[in-house]
Amino acid sequence: MADIAREKTILCDLGNGLILRRATRADTEELATFNGYVHGMPGSDKPDLRAAAWVCDLMERPHPTFDVGDFTVVVDTHTGKIVSSLNLIPQTWTYAGIPFKVGRPELVGTLPEYRKRGLVRAQFEVIHRWCTERDYKLQAITGIPYYYRQFGYEMCLNLGGGRFGPLAQIPRLKEGETEPFLIRPAVEADIPLLCQLYNASCQQSLVSCIWDEVLWRYELTGKSPNNGNRHEVRMITTPQGESVGFFMHSIYRWGASMGVNWYVLKPGVSYAAVTPSVMRYLLATGENLPPEHGTEPFEALAFGLGIDHPVYHVIPDWLHRQRQPYAWYIRLTDTLDFLRLITPVLDTRLAESPFAGHAGEINITFYRDGIRLAFEKGRLVKIEPYQPQPASFSGQAGFPGRTFWCLLFGYNTIDELRTVFIDCWADGEAKSLLGYLFPKQASNVWPVA
Repeated sequence: MADIAREKTILCDLGNGLILRRATRADTEELATFNGYVHGMPGSDKPDLRAAAWVCDLMERPHPTFDVGDFTVVVDTHTGKIVSSLNLIPQTWTYAGIPFKVGRPELVGTLPEYRKRGLVRAQFEVIHRWCTERDYKLQAITGIPYYYRQFGYEMCLNLGGGRFGPLAQIPRLKEGETEPFLIRPAVEADIPLLCQLYNASCQQSLVSCIWDEVLWRYELTGKSPNNGNRHEVRMITTPQGESVGFFMHSIYRWGASMGVNWYVLKPGVSYAAVTPSVMRYLLATGENLPPEHGTEPFEALAFGLGIDHPVYHVIPDWLHRQRQPYAWYIRLTDTLDFLRLITPVLDTRLAESPFAGHAGEINITFYRDGIRLAFEKGRLVKIEPYQPQPASFSGQAGFPGRTFWCLLFGYNTIDELRTVFIDCWADGEAKSLLGYLFPKQASNVWPVA
């Protein structure tokens, strides 16, 4: 019966005995073992048990957005083995407050002896079709340099970044002093406050992920202890029990450092007053956590809170080491459709700029095709395809490949893009107008996993 059920999940025959199909619950053990192996440290024969636990959770435990059939596998029918896999985790993100559906590909991998055969590409073609059918405006994935560019992605959204400080300089309590703020595990009763504080902290981010009460409950109670994407959520309270904020940290150390992934306090509560208590908690906790890989000694605390955060300013002398952010790989299902979605944001930006009341149009070439933006009385009234004529570089602005997405998501200015891509350009008025429509702005996205 299991074989019959699997036959119904077949998506296509890839030839040479390889079948691409949806996963079923019966695949759980093999799929977990497979991902533990392919995501293990290079050069090591030890599997990544945290990745394997993540797979088991997605396949066997109720997830707020993910279904078992959102996993694809490639099977060698000669051996019956899974030789490649990936999945798609649905979620909702926002752009300046406007929500849209996102598909997050993850757990992408192929056995070494089956690589260079287009197996990952075939699976991406399937999930991209799903994204179109499900009206997912955007796909987003984290990963190694360059790789996902091959499948239509561009690195154009901030990922991570933060500050480090040595353990030796963490302020200790003096003799007779007690902690002014206490730390305890978050529980389900804390979820309304978690939602409130998290939502408030996302106001500073151009792009963010929506976390509702269902997702917070899943984070607190739905994941297995060894899931590498599980985080410890900790409430910060006064000695009298009043909650004043929360932070999250991983279940393992980042090499030699113990890291904080999210940290937010209620309005009117001082980061300068609270942070020493948080630091002392992290010091004590980090001494009992294993490193992500290897046996590095515990040497530092890391506040991985993006490009900017209040804590960086209240203890700047201690957080003197900086880690520059990496980047999300982003793919837009339809650029014009996304621009239409965020038109209210663009209208507001225009109204608050020197171009308030503007009328005219901008033809933007992507060299093979392009877009036309038309304005009337300070509003964006038309977004339509533009075919550059007579030459590919005609129009008022040009962005080769997918570089326009870097401007759209606030990752780079036109001048920054031009220093790397000399064929990025914009005429005087168009350059100024595009700068106001798409200002540089950092994002800090906490995704659903």
